[in-house]
Formats: sequence, C-alpha cells, structure tokens
Amino acid sequence: MSDIPSTKPYLVRAIYDWCVDAGFTPHLAVVVGEGVRVPRAFVRDGQIVLNIAPHATNKFQLDNEAMSCQARFGGVAHQLYVPIANISAIYARENGQGMAFDVPTDGEDPASVQDSAIGEGVDAEPETVAGKVDAPAPTDGDDEPTPPGGGRPHLRIVK
Repeated sequence: MSDIPSTKPYLVRAIYDWCVDAGFTPHLAVVVGEGVRVPRAFVRDGQIVLNIAPHATNKFQLDNEAMSCQARFGGVAHQLYVPIANISAIYARENGQGMAFDVPTDGEDPASVQDSAIGEGVDAEPETVAGKVDAPAPTDGDDEPTPPGGGRPHLRIVK
C-alpha cells in the first residue's frame, strides 16, 4: 500500500484552483519544521500563514512533494519552500472555506500520518500573512472582521 500516492497534494491543488477560479485569495497554513524555508521573523508559535495568490507570488510551483515560490515579506523578496507534509491547511481568506490536514509532529514519519482532511472553515491572524496588499479584514464566517490580537493562527473545524 505504500505505492499509493498521498491524496494531500491533489487536495491542496484542488482547493488552490478553486480559490483562484472563484476570485478568492488562497492561503496556506504551515507548520514550520525541518525542510521548511520561510522568513523566520514571520513565524509565530511554530506556524506561518502564506498568501499564495498569483498576484502575491512569483515562480509559484505546487507539486506532489512541495510548494515553492518567491514572495515578499516587508518588501523583501524571499524564496519559500514548504514540503507538502508541513501544510496544515489551505483556505480562501475571504470566507475561510478550505481544508485542514494532519501534520506530523517532530520525529514522526510523514508517511505515518493518515491522509485525512479534518475540516473546513479556517481562520488566521493577518499579521502572519505574506504578500498582503490592501486586502479586506479576515472574517470568521459571519462577515464580521476578526479582531486583531496577534498570536498564532488557529484552525476552526466545522462539521
């Protein structure tokens, strides 16, 4: 059964395509660990949320192994690399719809983590978003802006 490819990269690409086609802004929630290349100054509590919209990235590539692109943080371009195993969610910023995934913990084999989307409706704090350009305030699904509070992004599972 180990020859069966993971469904995670396919689901991530599908939600990304849906966001772009619908005019939404796709965001990735990433657990920063070994193999992840992002500006550490923007990491909060071991996580970062990345705006991966076409207008916010350059040389974007999303394959079965990783997401890579160039993005600006504080006006400075950085080369990003995120292994698929470290993606904890992908969602549309405007309405929070998307998918959340299990992510291996330190020392855990990524292949041992089951392929299971664990919910939709993901919220993130705007302070950790890369490439943010005059975007509307994030909402928690009821069109009320999420109050700024800093801190780490959080996932809300909706069943």
